[in-house]
Amino acid sequence: MLLTGSNGFVGSHTTDAAQAAGWRVIGLGRSAQPATTPSGRRVDRYLSHDLRRPLIPHLAGRLAGLLDEPVDAIVHAAALASPWASPRDYIDHNIRATQHVLEWAATHDYPPVHFISSSSVFYRPADQFDISESTPIPADRDQVNGYSRSKAVAERLVATYPGPWSILRPRAVIGPGDTVVLPRVVEAAHRGQLPLFRRRDGQTVRCDLTPVQTIAHDIVAAATTTATGAYTLTNGETVELYPFLLDVLRRLDVPAPTRRLPVGLAMAAAGLAEQVSARFADYREPAITRFGISMFAYSKTFDATRARTAFGPPPLSLTECVDGIVASWQASHRWLRAWAVPTTGAAQTGSSPGSPRHTSARMPSASPSPSAASTATRHPLHPAALSPRDRATPQ
Repeated sequence: MLLTGSNGFVGSHTTDAAQAAGWRVIGLGRSAQPATTPSGRRVDRYLSHDLRRPLIPHLAGRLAGLLDEPVDAIVHAAALASPWASPRDYIDHNIRATQHVLEWAATHDYPPVHFISSSSVFYRPADQFDISESTPIPADRDQVNGYSRSKAVAERLVATYPGPWSILRPRAVIGPGDTVVLPRVVEAAHRGQLPLFRRRDGQTVRCDLTPVQTIAHDIVAAATTTATGAYTLTNGETVELYPFLLDVLRRLDVPAPTRRLPVGLAMAAAGLAEQVSARFADYREPAITRFGISMFAYSKTFDATRARTAFGPPPLSLTECVDGIVASWQASHRWLRAWAVPTTGAAQTGSSPGSPRHTSARMPSASPSPSAASTATRHPLHPAALSPRDRATPQ
């Protein structure tokens, strides 16, 4: 198996699952060396390569030496997964990179290609229930952000591949190694910057969250069975978003958010922040984005029947996944208590109301502002402890 993005969150778990199933994994990533997987393993072989550049011209060099054996399947998981970036970056990392993978496959006997896309290609700024493979995908101009747009375009490229192909669309992936979903939420709540978004209609927000172990299991099952077509990957478990998040915060001894913010006002502020970023900040990710707000404001539930029928039951439940995450975080050097022990006077909780800590519209982002969390001893899962490259980069 050739696995692009093998150093990433999904990629590293997929490596573990694939090797456990008997696959030899050739990993491809931008880092000079392969990362260690959650189980302490590494890929069987590794290629350091930036997929913004074609693979074919490198066949006379290191790539040819690494791919000196038949490739039975390609899993293309590498992507720029940030919710906010420049259009050019999305084109290079998510569209052009996919084209380069397909070009290489076309010159190497057309092995099956399994493309890791995103459930966000379906999203609209509204409640959506029982999303399935037959749900219409909005036109490019109507996609919710540049990331989903780039994935939709890449899906169309994959669908033209003459060999076998599948499109796998994970939904809100959480688990060990997650630096995007739960860590951002927990950190924002700890800093007092996570509001409760208030809808005019007062409707409850429901959503699916998916353990990364399920995603890895499904990817390996797709490769093993040479699955074809599109699949939406979730556990098939729906939760009420705010009760779920408040329970996680309670278990981690993080104060629950109390500030309420109307969705319309938050969307207007986010739209302005995105305009400023695009025009004056070279697309640096703003503290609040419309996509981020929409994940808290609108229901997104899924019908996973096709995936569960094809790939079997998920390897663990959402409850088991969250229990494992909470236990891991609690056991790691009492990380939350470390957050709460500032090392400078400026980080005390008595900071002035005008400081970033008291900005109620602040949301989890890839570029957190200075706060109590930024000056405390941090657990490795703390988003503020990650470099910008680690938080949102192609993997």
